[in-house]
Amino acid sequence: MIIRTVTPSEGGKRLHRYLRSLMPNYPLGQIYKMIDQGKVRVNGKRKKQNYELAPGDELTIWMEEEAFQAASAGSAEKKPKFVGVPTQLDVVFEDAELLVANKPAGLLTHPDRSEQKDTLITRVHAYLHRKGELDSRLFLPATANRLDRNTSGLVLVGKTAGMLHRLNVWIQSRELSKYYLTVVEGVLKEGGTVSAGLVRDESRNRTIVVDDGSGEETPSGSMAATTRYRPLQAGSRHTLVEVELISGRTHQIRTHMQSIGHPLLGDLKYGGKPFGDVRHQLLHAWKIELPDGRIFTAPLPPLFRAVLRKTGIDSAAFLR
Repeated sequence: MIIRTVTPSEGGKRLHRYLRSLMPNYPLGQIYKMIDQGKVRVNGKRKKQNYELAPGDELTIWMEEEAFQAASAGSAEKKPKFVGVPTQLDVVFEDAELLVANKPAGLLTHPDRSEQKDTLITRVHAYLHRKGELDSRLFLPATANRLDRNTSGLVLVGKTAGMLHRLNVWIQSRELSKYYLTVVEGVLKEGGTVSAGLVRDESRNRTIVVDDGSGEETPSGSMAATTRYRPLQAGSRHTLVEVELISGRTHQIRTHMQSIGHPLLGDLKYGGKPFGDVRHQLLHAWKIELPDGRIFTAPLPPLFRAVLRKTGIDSAAFLR
């Protein structure tokens, strides 16, 4: 008989997934069979495969010790990939379940083919590991939202499976509000809403507007997208704009703002012009409002503030 207690970081995980993580060498079909036969109990009671575990739940597994050791062999000895990763992290908020980080421009949110080690999420893992809070092999904290490499600002990280699930539900149901600051080309005098379908061209890493609201048939694969925007302050040739992302599509803000004739400053891919050394979109995820009433903000990075000064935009009142 094997007894395990669910830790706070493992709360929210489904029973069959928990067992699969606990015993990676054991066939999934056998795990299902054990649950169905009542050889796995939670707090002394039989549960279904998709039962959502809670912190403190006690699991009893009727299994020979030798068989359990073989099923879980090697899982605890694997060297975590985040060991040796930089731990520099601008933490805006943190509690037992949630971490909110302010990502700098130039840093990937997740690893890709160009960078495997130094990304925001690997820094989060390294940071928590150094604090002694990453003690479970059953769950690794993960981001609920992601930002492009050259976009700075707030990223939400679920430190527990339950928190990550809640964040994803809030985002999908649009109960969670995300606001960005950007500088666009031209003087924008009035706010508005862009509702235009988008389609991805992965071969060129571009997003294309395919539905302008005319009612004409759009290509298959088109994704509905809505962006709200309002001008805050204008200079002679540029405008500081707050953008609310209603849906979350790749390059949505950049594409939608280009579609109304106001591309982002520095965004060469979507019609913007270089500004000094700025040759990427000047975009900052500055505020997130959760449906539970919590609000998080991230100050503008130095480069963004320098651009505002050089464009003659008086943002002092807004940024105070």
